[in-house]
Amino acid sequence: MMTATREIARSAPDVFAFLADAANNPKWQNGMKTCEWITPAPVAVGSRYDREASFLGRPVLSTFEVLEFDPGHRILIESTKSTFPIRVERRVDSLTASTCRVKAEIEGGPSVPGSVQRLVGWLAQRAVDRDYNRLVTLLED
Repeated sequence: MMTATREIARSAPDVFAFLADAANNPKWQNGMKTCEWITPAPVAVGSRYDREASFLGRPVLSTFEVLEFDPGHRILIESTKSTFPIRVERRVDSLTASTCRVKAEIEGGPSVPGSVQRLVGWLAQRAVDRDYNRLVTLLED
């Protein structure tokens, strides 16, 4: 499992709204090319989107579905079709009126031989850490 926790100097409702909209993913996730909703707004349990990304130079095409949605606080998504199957939970908790904590837990990843599993896991965690650092920079500017 990969994790990331960051404090962001911005209100929890603003941060959650940004994170819950997958169309924003290319703005802060490296390797993300497109994320397009295939179900109408608003985001809710059952909402789906298609994503085109790359990881380690390989294309990753996925469809995601929202499995759980607690507006303003928590979203759980899972790939339903993908070469890189993952499940992502993001939580946003208010610390003050203008500061929040974002926590992400990511499970899954590509099927790779056991001999390179550890390396791929390390590279994936490093990518997640960089993405969440970019998220902080983007939302605090």
